[in-house]
Amino acid sequence: MKIQLMNIARQHEEHESEFDEAVLSVLHSGEYIGGRAVKTFEINFAKIIGAEFCVSCGNGTDALVLALRALGIGVGDEVITVAFTFFATAESISAVGATPVFIDVDKESFCMNPNLIENAITPRTKAILPVHIYGNVCDMDLIMNIAKKHSLFVVEDCAQATLCKYKGRNVGTIGDIGCFSFFPTKIMGCAGDGGAVITNNNELAKAIRSYKTHGSGLDGFHTMIKEYKKKGLKMPADLIPEDDKYHNYLIGYNSRLDAIQAALLNVKLKYANEYIERRRNNANHYLCMLKDSSYILPKSHEYAYHGYYVFAVIIENSEEVIGALSDNGIEVHTYYPIPLHLQGAYAFLNYKKGDLPITEWLSSHSFAIPVYPEITISEMDAVIKVLKEYGK
Repeated sequence: MKIQLMNIARQHEEHESEFDEAVLSVLHSGEYIGGRAVKTFEINFAKIIGAEFCVSCGNGTDALVLALRALGIGVGDEVITVAFTFFATAESISAVGATPVFIDVDKESFCMNPNLIENAITPRTKAILPVHIYGNVCDMDLIMNIAKKHSLFVVEDCAQATLCKYKGRNVGTIGDIGCFSFFPTKIMGCAGDGGAVITNNNELAKAIRSYKTHGSGLDGFHTMIKEYKKKGLKMPADLIPEDDKYHNYLIGYNSRLDAIQAALLNVKLKYANEYIERRRNNANHYLCMLKDSSYILPKSHEYAYHGYYVFAVIIENSEEVIGALSDNGIEVHTYYPIPLHLQGAYAFLNYKKGDLPITEWLSSHSFAIPVYPEITISEMDAVIKVLKEYGK
């Protein structure tokens, strides 16, 4: 039998009756857009994360776009981020009209190297966007100190790190805004697309709520007043605040978390910490069995509670090992084969090979092996056997 990199069907099998009941309850309720399931999820997720406000949305990419819009970041602005991440991180910056500025990552954690941030700051820099990659976490104290020194916003990309922690605090609660993805394979995934934005700032929460629903309602009116004031404009005297979807005060988006997905996430919230512990146990098995091998294994700094969304190993003959694993029915994956600064979409920024050496090294020599919560010890041992046989 093929050993999959991720097998999300097994998670459904473990909690099938609860998931089915949650979905059917939404179907019977008639509340398919918004409603109790979505509101319950926003309350519960904010509580478990430790944030005052949670605004659900359509997906993790939208979460980043909504966060940047709420912070007023747009045309002419720059946002410092990393190139070792999924395309959506930088794409979201571009989507609001700003420019991503790429810096290299830390060789051990694969996360943003804070020591490179200040050299990338220009008069156009408005924010830092660290990515908690693979379930590992960035050095947020250093990042926040730099942000404070230069009056910059911090938007945490937590798409791969739900309930992972920095010095005991959940990621996403440290910067100005935290952005999450609930794509099915994530640490806590739904059965489709889903996302959320968290913050402790009520003004930002209002703006995000409005932007996600076409700039409508009282939140839209409130945010419009703030935007007009910021731009030195005078509000129209005859504009009336109305709290319905037909009064639109901003140019926004249609980005709603589906009620069925919210219902599934409400069930999964009960098991989220268990999912992480199982991932960590699986990771520890690999770390123990491969400690004397030729592979460079994942590392996390002492401040990090690593969730192991991805367990990536590094070796010089990675292509040969990947081929051997595939021949033995073991699915692996390269994250990310083309770093963002070398993507065609960002050719206009004039980055070249060699500009981000650690990022480029990771992209060409690392690959992920199965670590999902439901994988068995025997399956992991099969992976380990091939790794040891072909690792040089």
